[in-house]
Amino acid sequence: MRGAEDRVITGRRVVPSGGAAPMAPVGARPAEAEARVRRQRRQRRQAGMFALMIAALVLALGFLALLLGFVAARGIGVISWEFITEMPRNAMTEGGILPAILGTFYLVVGAMVMATPLGVGSAIFLTEYARQGPLVRAIRIGVNNLAGVPSVVFGLFGLAVFVKMFGFGVSILSGALTLGIVVLPTIIRASEEAILAVPVSYREASLALGATKWQTVRYAVLPSAMPGILTGCILGVGRVAGETAPIMFTAATFFTARLPESIFEEVQALPYHIYALVTEGTHPEAQVPIAFGTALVLLALVLGVDLAAIILRSRYEKTR
Repeated sequence: MRGAEDRVITGRRVVPSGGAAPMAPVGARPAEAEARVRRQRRQRRQAGMFALMIAALVLALGFLALLLGFVAARGIGVISWEFITEMPRNAMTEGGILPAILGTFYLVVGAMVMATPLGVGSAIFLTEYARQGPLVRAIRIGVNNLAGVPSVVFGLFGLAVFVKMFGFGVSILSGALTLGIVVLPTIIRASEEAILAVPVSYREASLALGATKWQTVRYAVLPSAMPGILTGCILGVGRVAGETAPIMFTAATFFTARLPESIFEEVQALPYHIYALVTEGTHPEAQVPIAFGTALVLLALVLGVDLAAIILRSRYEKTR
């Protein structure tokens, strides 16, 4: 008889000749342990980054809540129907802010009417028609740099060009054109990113069906990019409504007892009204609360416009 079971040695594995289960490879357990350690390390790193992002979100929301609470606590006392619908009286220590609300509305609408077609059209040309090369890259760099120019520089430009050179004077038209230039880079960049995000297959399918280049852009690209374009316009509205320096030189007046009757008249505006009450007011004990109330109205208007635009974007996406 054979006293011991024959064994066949193959590489690192020892295989019994009687058909018994093979033994685990030498070094398998250390490799599994090392893989487990690496996996646990990645999980801890991921959990740490997730906690950091949550902390950043909470911090940002905390600052936003602090800002809103600070303004609301000091301005809610003056908010009333009369404050919103009446004209200012008695050196802006009484009455309401109706001219400033309407003036801000006129300036925002005028700026967006001017900037939106130019911004979207420029984005379409840069992404769909222009030959990509050094010139287009230089234009994009210029647009990005233009977005970082201080707003007071735009105000001086508007004063020199629209108020003086074109002879529009300090008026709604001058202010709207200046604000349109301020927000133009934001709309161009947002529209570009939205158009570039449209899959190339959409364009190829449209062209394969015999559509022209413009028909492809009009019926295939723009509908898909519209939510991103609307996002850029939303950001533009928020910036235009809160700008003070550009309209200080081109459109705003410290006080007016009547509403404007044409686009060639100067107006009050909410951001400049706040600035004037705080820095140039002669009755700070009465005017500072009005300034906080005006700031609260401005925040409510901007948030309301943003909410309406978000709802419009959501409905547009559902109907696509």
